[in-house]
Amino acid sequence: MNEFGQFTLIALGSNQNSIWGDVTTTIKKAMHVITSFAESDVISSHLYQTPAFPKEAGPDFVNAVIGLYTNASSEKILSKLHAIEAEARRERKHRWGQRTLDLDLIAVGNSVFPDLTTYAAWRDLSISEQRQRAPDQLILPHPRLQDRAFVLVPLADVAPDWVHPVLGESVTALLRKCPAEDLAAITRLDAPDHGPP
Repeated sequence: MNEFGQFTLIALGSNQNSIWGDVTTTIKKAMHVITSFAESDVISSHLYQTPAFPKEAGPDFVNAVIGLYTNASSEKILSKLHAIEAEARRERKHRWGQRTLDLDLIAVGNSVFPDLTTYAAWRDLSISEQRQRAPDQLILPHPRLQDRAFVLVPLADVAPDWVHPVLGESVTALLRKCPAEDLAAITRLDAPDHGPP
């Protein structure tokens, strides 16, 4: 933690037009809104086009990651992210379905929340269980981040040296473990523009 609070990582994704516009415009707008609660400058990734996960979940996504410092609690940050999703008319009809906006709190400093046992239980769920179950509380760090190239690639733009507090590996090291086919399917788009869309 520094004078501006804890370093916080937020992943953004969209594969459905929102009231703000197409998916790229939606991500840029969300990035602009998120900067409003940072206590210092925001670090933003490039925008990336990535295949939907799982494959049948719809059209390609645009993904990005933001890093910021904030003194807000994890629960307060999550509440703000849910409010931004609601503003973009996010609907939670199907697990891993199409979405106008998906904002995931990836990490807050070195926090493991609510505890290591609960984190590990969610991290170790099989894919079939992941399809059927979602946590009813915040889990930090995000239990799937180390498995998802579409998170790690933009995360490496923002915080390549951030070390996973449970796995003890940097983002760069985790990215090296990603399957080559997953990385090859990701296309970098233009860098984000932080002005209002």
